[in-house]
Amino acid sequence: MLENLKLKNEQSPVDLVLEYIHTNYSNKTTLEDLTKCAHLNRVSLNKMFQERCGYTAMGYLLSHRLKVAADLLTHTGMNLNDIARATGFEYDTYFIKQFTAKRGLSPTEYRNTSRQFASSQ
Repeated sequence: MLENLKLKNEQSPVDLVLEYIHTNYSNKTTLEDLTKCAHLNRVSLNKMFQERCGYTAMGYLLSHRLKVAADLLTHTGMNLNDIARATGFEYDTYFIKQFTAKRGLSPTEYRNTSRQFASSQ
């Protein structure tokens, strides 16, 4: 089926979800939203996503949000609360917890380190 989709230049379910995530990452998004977008159940979606991206669909969403947040920390003066909201986190405390767990630095430490690195280049 996927081969037929590719041959017809139609997007695969994973492509549809990736596009949805990249467009809507700043909004509240549930797994149900992603399964509706892909027209798949959660097990099928996560299996396909894992094979293609190395993450579950929601894991990829979190990763994308944190990547955007890292860019905002480096290139803007936005405060943490605004960055959390802009990247789809409802609470800045959850954003800080997730960022620190995944990046090994708090958002503020990351901001300071990334700016020092950028200015030395």
